[in-house]
Amino acid sequence: MRVLYGVQATGNGHITRARVMAPALERAGVEVDYLFSGRPVDQLFNMEPFGDYQTRQGLTFMQRDGQVRVLETLRTNNPLRCWRDAGELDLSGYDRVITDFEPVTAWAAKRQKVPSVGIAHQYALCYPIQGYSYQLLSRLIQLFAPVETAIGVHWHHFDCPVLPPLIQPPLFEPTLETDKVLVYLPLNPVPELEARFSVFEDHRFYIYSGIDEPYQRGNLYFMPFSREGFQHDLSSCSGVVTHCGFGLISEALQCGKKVFSIPIKGQFEQLSNAYVLEKLGLATIAKDYDESLLFDWLELEQPEPRVPPDVAGRLATWIANDCRESPAELAKRLWQQEIACA
Repeated sequence: MRVLYGVQATGNGHITRARVMAPALERAGVEVDYLFSGRPVDQLFNMEPFGDYQTRQGLTFMQRDGQVRVLETLRTNNPLRCWRDAGELDLSGYDRVITDFEPVTAWAAKRQKVPSVGIAHQYALCYPIQGYSYQLLSRLIQLFAPVETAIGVHWHHFDCPVLPPLIQPPLFEPTLETDKVLVYLPLNPVPELEARFSVFEDHRFYIYSGIDEPYQRGNLYFMPFSREGFQHDLSSCSGVVTHCGFGLISEALQCGKKVFSIPIKGQFEQLSNAYVLEKLGLATIAKDYDESLLFDWLELEQPEPRVPPDVAGRLATWIANDCRESPAELAKRLWQQEIACA
C-alpha cells in the first residue's frame, strides 16, 4: 500500500505525531510520502524521518502575544492558492491519503475521490466532547481539512470513537528535579517571560524560545529550539508551563509532570482543551497569566503518569489492513488497553 501523508506544520504537535507514525507505518509495510504545509520550509527542523518530503503554503493561523491575530491570519492566508495546489497535486499513484489536519492533501483527496483518513486531535472535536458546540466545530473542521474517516485523539473517550493520545514514549527515563520547571510559551516575547519567572527565585525555569544560543540570567535558562534538548528537560522537570496544545501536554502527563496551561485566546481547540483539562483535573488552567495561581501550582504534588497504549502501532496496522475495522471498534480496543496499563 502507498499513501500520501499530509501534515499541518503550523504547530509542532502535528509534526510530532507524524514522527511517531512514520516508523510504525514502515514496520507495517506501508510506503509513505509526506507533504507539509503551514510553515516556511526554512523553519522546519529535525525532518530526517520524512525523507524527500514535499511542502506547500497551505493555510495557517497567525498568533502573537498569546492569542490568534484574526486580521493577520486573513491577510497572510491565500485560500485560492491552497485550492489550486490541491487541484494540481497528483494522487494517481496513491491508494489512500492520510492527513493530520493538512488542507492541501485533504482537499486533493476529496476532489480526486481518493480514500482519506484524518488522524489528528482536531478530528476528536467532530464529536460531542464537553465544553463547546461540536456541530459548528465539526462543520468548520471538515471545511478546513475534509476527510472520509475522522480519527480523533483525546485524553478521554467521552463515549465517542476517539483514541487515546498518539505520542511517542519518553526519549529519556523520567526523573524528578523538584525545583526545575520547563516553559514553552513561544508566542510571548522574551522580556515578558523574564519578568514573569525571575520572581520565583527558588525555582529554575528552562525557557525554550526562538533564540540562536542558550544563555542564563539568574534562575532563568533560555534555550533554543531542540527536540532532544527539550525532551531531556521534559523528562527531568517537575512541571510544564505552556499553552493548551494537545501534544506537549500529553507528553507531560505521560511523564508524570504537573501542567500549568494558558490557552491561546481565540483558538477554539485550545479553549476546548482547557475546559477538558480542568474538568478531568489534569492541569491548572489560567485564562490570563496569574502570578499567585502559578505560585500555588509550584507547590502541588506530582501526578501519577498517564501512559497510553501503542496507538501508533495499532493505527499503522489498521491502515495496512485497508481500514476495515470501524473507528468505534478501534477506539474500544485501545481504551481497553489503556485501562489494562493503568
